[in-house]
This record gives sequence, structure tokens and C-alpha cells, in this order.
Amino acid sequence: MTTTSFADLGVPSDLVRVLAGLDITTPTPIQAATLPDSLAGRDVLGRGRTGSGKTFAFLLPLVARLSGGRPAGPSRPRALVLVPTRELALQVQESLAPLAQAAGISSRTVFGGVGQGPQVQALRKGVDVLIACPGRLEDLIGQGHCRLDAIEVSVLDEADHMADLGFLPAVRRLLNATPKGGQRLLFSATLDRAVDVLVKQFLDQPVTHEADSPQSPVKSMDHHVLRLAREHRLPTLVDLTSAPGRTVVFTRTKHGAKALTRQLNKAGVPTVELHGNLGQGARTRNMEAFHSGQATTLVATDIAARGIHVDDVSLVVHADPPAEHKAYLHRSGRTARAGSAGTVVTLSTPEQDRDVRDLARAAGIKPRITVLDGPGHPVLSELAPGERVLVPGGLVLTVPTQQSGQSGSGKSAGARSKPQGAGGGRSRSRRGRGGSGSGQGGQRSSQGGQGGQRSGQGRQRSSAAAGSGSRHSAASFSSKAR
Repeated sequence: MTTTSFADLGVPSDLVRVLAGLDITTPTPIQAATLPDSLAGRDVLGRGRTGSGKTFAFLLPLVARLSGGRPAGPSRPRALVLVPTRELALQVQESLAPLAQAAGISSRTVFGGVGQGPQVQALRKGVDVLIACPGRLEDLIGQGHCRLDAIEVSVLDEADHMADLGFLPAVRRLLNATPKGGQRLLFSATLDRAVDVLVKQFLDQPVTHEADSPQSPVKSMDHHVLRLAREHRLPTLVDLTSAPGRTVVFTRTKHGAKALTRQLNKAGVPTVELHGNLGQGARTRNMEAFHSGQATTLVATDIAARGIHVDDVSLVVHADPPAEHKAYLHRSGRTARAGSAGTVVTLSTPEQDRDVRDLARAAGIKPRITVLDGPGHPVLSELAPGERVLVPGGLVLTVPTQQSGQSGSGKSAGARSKPQGAGGGRSRSRRGRGGSGSGQGGQRSSQGGQGGQRSGQGRQRSSAAAGSGSRHSAASFSSKAR
């Protein structure tokens, strides 16, 4: 069977070289399906599960179209990418950075929770690609800082999540402000009725591509349900998260995420949190700590189920089962990304058992069910192999403090400690591609050589990828975010 390359699909040679430098040489199914049409300038409707490669599927044609064109005028961007969350905006920006540099085009993120001054200044200088959350963009347009009448390409990413968050009225207003003759690309993990309304209103004779079934679970993802008493919930989480490797734990509420982060740190698991109550600075610090391995566990609400890509997350735990199957699939998509393997565990107390059964049926999965009669069950070592390591106090993050009179300068007179717990962090190893296995505590090896091992031997996490130095990055996520 002949493997299709990016060049075969029509991707310009300079962008193919950039992808090769990121060790991305084989298109994912959604990329192979959509790129011929999107590169030809057609409107495209693409559906692919979380982690399927949708980001590069729309960034490659966008950059190819803008490359070599006229520079953007003041406050008049040439391309618009609408996303539902600031985390997703930062991920898209990170993925765009090397492509934009090769093409000589500029980009800027626009979202709330931070001061608008730098965003306004960038727009005045001229921005080719604007990656924006709807609310802040509408604010800037209303203040006269941005116009969309020069947009050549409009992208709507995670359209179904936009609908879930109630952003569709703002999305419609923004798309109505773009020229009708421009190219429009809409990508989504699911194509439901709300998304269909946008398609009918804004896409002109779109080509539709679906890379997989809306409910199809990733083949390399193992699903488990642990039935347990409520008092065994925290000891089970401590056991799973103290194993080698990265873990993402999901809760339903912001309060639950904050409380569980505090409990895990107190138990000795270096943990950070991610939820809607955090300011942008705290979000960035926490994600950098998780990305670098300083924190080995991330406790998040559903806000993080979209737009967060961190390499080698081998275990996802639903501490609180999600409310519906789409949220389950998006949460679970933090692992087993782009061909890698992963394990998904749902904790289910007796009062939740029926809901969890219904959830699995709606998501199209058949999880392995284990009844835990208490901590120390042997299945936990199977799900998260390796020696358990606890650090007294968990994790303390150092928060820079600004000198008086230097507000906004980014300079620091010192630092203060903001405990996620009260102690030093712990790092875990991730062996590179082709690294020899140790056999000392079990491993989770990803498929297809895409990285991602849980090694019971190492404790040192390499963070070479975190310091890419890209001017496009506000928080270092993955340079291979697809």
C-alpha cells in the first residue's frame, strides 16, 4: 500500500520541509481527506475526533493561501481563526508559528482574561492571521480596533464546542462581517444540528469529509470503569497518579478541581489545576509546569477537554463521570493522540453506575469493569504500571512579582511561592523514540513510534521541547500538536 505524502496532497514544498522538521511526514486521515479541496480554495466541512490532526488540516491551506500575498493593513487581518477557548487559541498559535515563520506572515491571539493593550497594538501594526475567541474579538471590533472586511480565509475550529458554550450568535455576527467571497473552513469533532445551521448559512457548496465515525473510540485507547465506594475515591486517585508518567484527571466543577488538586498535593502527587476561575498567568504557569514534567498530574474541568495538547499523556481519569458522551470522548482524547496508545479510567460510585453504563453505550465503547473493594487492588498497577513515588507536600510553583513602577514590563524583583501543595516538584522520565525499555516497573509504549512511555525506572523529565523560543508562543504546548 502506497503512503500518501503532504507533497502528494499539494502542500507547498517550503511547508512540507517545516512539517518534516517537526517529524510530521505522514498525513492523518482528516488531513489526507481535506487538504486537496482546501488547498484548491473550496469551502470545506471536516469532522474528526479530538487529536485527529484537524489543526494542521486548516493551517496548511490557510498559510499556503496567504503566502506571498499583500501584507495586512492596520486593524485589517487577512485570515480569521475562531476558537472557543484561550487554551485552544494558544495551541493553534503554537502549531502555526513555524509555518508562519517560513511563509513570512504574522499572527496574533485575541482572547479575554488578559489586558487588551498588546492585542490592540498588534492589530494596529497589521496582523495576517488572527486567532480569536468570539467575545474579545467582538469587544475590539466594537471599539474600532479591528475590521473583518479584508478576511480571505475564515476558519471555525471546534464548531460543536462553540455551540455547547452558547457562542453561535457571536460566531454568526463575526462571519457575517467577513467578505462573502472568501474561503471558509469549518472543523468539528461532531456534526450536529447546531453546526449544520452554520454550514447552510456560511459555506458555499462545501465539500464534506468525515475521517471517522462520530462515536468511534480510538483503537489504541483502552477503556476501564472502576466501581468503588466514595471513601475509596481519593486513595485510588493517589495510587494512579503517583505512578510514572503524565495523568489528566477530570472533574465536573471548578470547585471540585481546586479541591482535588489540593488533596493530591497534600498526599504527595505534584499536581496543577486548570479551570475557568484561573487567570491567564496562572493557566500559563500551570500548563508549563505540566508540560515540563514539574507537575505530573493535571486536574481539569471540561474547559480543558478541547485545545490542550501535551505529549505522552498515557492516562486519563474521569474522577467525576461527564454528563454526556460527547464530553467523555473529548476528555478521553487527551490521550491516544495521533496514533499513540492510552488508557482511560472512569471512577464510578454506586449511585453513578447506571449513568456510567448509559454513557458508555452512547459513546460506543465497551469498557472493562472492575469492582474495587479498597485501595491496593492489583488492577491499579496494571492500569498505571511502575513504582509509586510521593513527594512530601506535592508541588510549589514560583510566581514572579513585579517591581514597583514596572507594571507590565515583565521584569521581576523576586518571586513568591504559590503552593499547589507545600514542597518540591517531582519529575518523571519520558524516553525518546527508539529508547530502550527498562522492564523495572512496567511501561506504556505508544504505537507507531510517536513517543509516550510510562517508565518505572526514570524520574527525570526532559523539557527540551518547551524552550522552542518561538515568538508566537504564550505557553509552550506541543510543537507536534496536530
